[in-house]
Amino acid sequence: MRKEERLFAIILTFFIMALFWILLSGKFDAFHLISGLISCLIVAFLSHDLLVTKKTQKKLLKSVRLVRYIPWELWQIVLANIDVAYRVLHPKMPIDPRIIEFETSLRGEFSQVTLANSITLTPGTITIWVEPERGKFCVHAIAKEPADALLVDQTMQKKVAHVFMEG
Repeated sequence: MRKEERLFAIILTFFIMALFWILLSGKFDAFHLISGLISCLIVAFLSHDLLVTKKTQKKLLKSVRLVRYIPWELWQIVLANIDVAYRVLHPKMPIDPRIIEFETSLRGEFSQVTLANSITLTPGTITIWVEPERGKFCVHAIAKEPADALLVDQTMQKKVAHVFMEG
């Protein structure tokens, strides 16, 4: 990796990690902010190559799209939490667990990991395994509706594909 590409990778990784740190820590005093930012800088320096793996002209666009994807994913997590709470608290417990398999056009490692983690972070669904060569996912879903969201609607797959400019 060239010096400019390495610097870009470190800066991008730092900003993504810092954003998550600030959003998730809940601590806004000087000590915690400075400690968190220093930690983000150290980790970004050591692990920048995990986020930015190869030379591409579209790093900035993918980064912007990923940042725009995150609020959508957070909203899906909120909606899924409400759905799971409804299912658990409903007197008839409308739970119909199932394991589904589907193939996606995603072939990049980071895009597949993003989709797998997005599925697992969304309550009511868990990624069991991924076959990277075929883009095949095996997912456990709490009921038919969350399964259909992955099989029929495919909104999450389409959004991840848009972020990483695949399929």
